[in-house]
Amino acid sequence: MKTKITKINRKKPEEKIIRAAAKIIKNGGLVAFPTETVYGLGADALRAGAVKKIFEAKGRPADNPLIVHICDEKMLAAVVKEIPEKAFPLMKKFWPGPLTIIFKKKNSIPDIVTAGGNTVAVRMPAHPVALALIEKTRVPVAAPSANISTRPSPTEAKHVYEDLKGKIPLILDGGHTRIGVESTVVDLTTKIPTILRKGKITSGEIKDMIGPVLLSTEKKEGVVRSPGQKYRHYAPKAKLILVSGGSAAVKKNIRKYPKNRVCVITFTERKDLYMKAYKTFIFGKRNDPLRAARSFFSLLRKCDEKNADVIIVETPPKNGVGDALIDRISRAAS
Repeated sequence: MKTKITKINRKKPEEKIIRAAAKIIKNGGLVAFPTETVYGLGADALRAGAVKKIFEAKGRPADNPLIVHICDEKMLAAVVKEIPEKAFPLMKKFWPGPLTIIFKKKNSIPDIVTAGGNTVAVRMPAHPVALALIEKTRVPVAAPSANISTRPSPTEAKHVYEDLKGKIPLILDGGHTRIGVESTVVDLTTKIPTILRKGKITSGEIKDMIGPVLLSTEKKEGVVRSPGQKYRHYAPKAKLILVSGGSAAVKKNIRKYPKNRVCVITFTERKDLYMKAYKTFIFGKRNDPLRAARSFFSLLRKCDEKNADVIIVETPPKNGVGDALIDRISRAAS
């Protein structure tokens, strides 16, 4: 299969390009497209055969559920059994946006989408290309990140191409994604709403809207309700080490690997401290966790391009999206 990359206007998507992409999805095929978080790999969420192609292209385990993307609340009603009261303030505040909500699913959603569970993860992306594509297909679109499973999530079209060349027909290139880490996931089917995956939208922001929330502990067995709960994710080819404790701790870890190609990912303020490293990559300024999150997955891929044996990542501040970034780094290193 030949994979085509088509440039698309990220603010005003061209009708002709959207129509062609929607036709592929309506015919049971796959299309990679940008969202505000990462690039997604989309298929018709109502057709099990189409969704199966996502798992085949990514090498994704069948017990890892997908997120269903919608363009309006009318489409939501076609996917979920009921909308809990606490969902309405969250949808009003954060949709379109990087928040995924877990609902009880309707039978219209095939079991392959939910890994056999009775709940479905749903979000409305805040990206003109994604919204236009879903609206034109007129069906909910199941879409995990558009990468090989376990690999760093794609924040640019070229990342998708690196992983899925020859496996999908079309990639819509809308440039670099704005946020760079996947959506926050909150489960509203539990007695107390539970955050299953951290993202740009924090637990504090959710709590301000609906009251008390819990943070899920890691699940290793049984049916899971959200992606990112069961398997190693976001991993580069090299060994990844997350280091806290400042520059002294980073230098100590560099010295542990004298015969290896060691790449360091750090902050602008410390870019000159690690001269003994094979290569140093910069998140941005330490007080800008959003920029760090936006660049992280791309930097992991650059380390792979340098054939790094070891990647040392300096811990970002644990505030806002920085907390989600630490979660992603930890999973990549696990």
